[in-house]
Amino acid sequence: MSLGKMNSFIDIVSTVPVTKDSEGFATKGETILASVRAYKEERRGTEKWANMTAFSEASVLFRFRNIPGVTVSESLTIICEGKRFRIIDAQYGRGHGMYVECLCSMLEGSVS
Repeated sequence: MSLGKMNSFIDIVSTVPVTKDSEGFATKGETILASVRAYKEERRGTEKWANMTAFSEASVLFRFRNIPGVTVSESLTIICEGKRFRIIDAQYGRGHGMYVECLCSMLEGSVS
């Protein structure tokens, strides 16, 4: 995969409890684990997406280079172009372990 196709900038974010207040409630903060270039592919009616029926809620595929020291898992969130994406599945190994593929779904904000 060339850098020409990796034209989206993403942040890989971990949401962890940061502090507790006097009543014992934890306030959550976000920690950016990495900011990298990625290939972004929206869901389409292609044969490739049809074969991924197990991941029917996935709407976006991100592919980026493996980041030493960072383990990408389902507990993390990806931020791209101001939108948040929940990682449904992360797979290592494409291209001899050089790349990580993440199937994601967009998180919708709730208004109360």
